[in-house]
Amino acid sequence: MSASTTGRADTPAGGLSPTALVLGTMAAAGVWPTLTFGLLPVMVVAGGLAVTFGLAGVHHARRGVGQLWTAVTGTVLGTVGLLHPLVLLMALSG
Repeated sequence: MSASTTGRADTPAGGLSPTALVLGTMAAAGVWPTLTFGLLPVMVVAGGLAVTFGLAGVHHARRGVGQLWTAVTGTVLGTVGLLHPLVLLMALSG
């Protein structure tokens, strides 16, 4: 019988960082002026999920599962995508 070949990178926690990076990229794409109002719902939902998954990815990456740079990049892009509609709506309402 062969030995188990699963490692720590095979856990579901290893997928948090790339997921946060993809969602953060989707959220930050709406910062482009011509795409802002078309992607407004995507920015809010994907940005919130990217921040959540990114912070969880940072937590697990500091323990050796996953990559830290993808988690941090996804978190930052998600934050930009999440805050941009809020700042835009505050600027338009005032």
